[in-house]
Amino acid sequence: MTPRCHALVPCAGVGLRAGANGPKQYAALAENTVIGHTLNALARVRRVERILVVLSPQDDRFEAHVPFFEGWVARVGGDTRAQTVANGFATLAERGARDDDWVLVHDAARCLVRSEWIDALIDSCADDAVGGLLALPVADTLKDERDGRAVCTVARDHKWQAQTPQMFRLGLLREALQQSGGEVTDESSAIEALGHAPKLVRGSPENFKLTYAGDFALAERLLRTRT
Repeated sequence: MTPRCHALVPCAGVGLRAGANGPKQYAALAENTVIGHTLNALARVRRVERILVVLSPQDDRFEAHVPFFEGWVARVGGDTRAQTVANGFATLAERGARDDDWVLVHDAARCLVRSEWIDALIDSCADDAVGGLLALPVADTLKDERDGRAVCTVARDHKWQAQTPQMFRLGLLREALQQSGGEVTDESSAIEALGHAPKLVRGSPENFKLTYAGDFALAERLLRTRT
């Protein structure tokens, strides 16, 4: 049976650094919400069979902010991203996902993602033995910091900035997250810890994660001027 593609969106965080009034995924943005833009982009990818949004058990706001959503919702989020993703895998398996199916894990707060970038990731990884992720080569000079001061310059050669989606087989990624102990900050690092080398697929500078208060104004401008 041909492996299918599923999307999993961990959406159980509170976004404290963003300074938003409540979880940043529900912040209003360009006539929608942050999570609304994210889910719209994923829904336009025809090869994604189903989208699962993993929420905190205490979340009572999702349906009001995303009334159009036709995918799956599971209120099984954990204390960390890795726990939330792992709990989401259990839900996917309960609903028929197989270990050899692909899962594209995407940050709820990367709301400027475009469906064509996701399609490019699927094209690049569909026949890959490991899977991969959207990422960007680091262009800026990097500094190591101590107490607010630059103490040395870090070589940027061969350095990439990880983005999402990150696309791996459900069974492999579940094993990787179990082995990681839940301390990883993205899925690729868990796969790497098993000795695999995920494929880097060039993304876009626009596919940034809304983290700080100023990110919202930039995202608003970009969304309103898109063609």
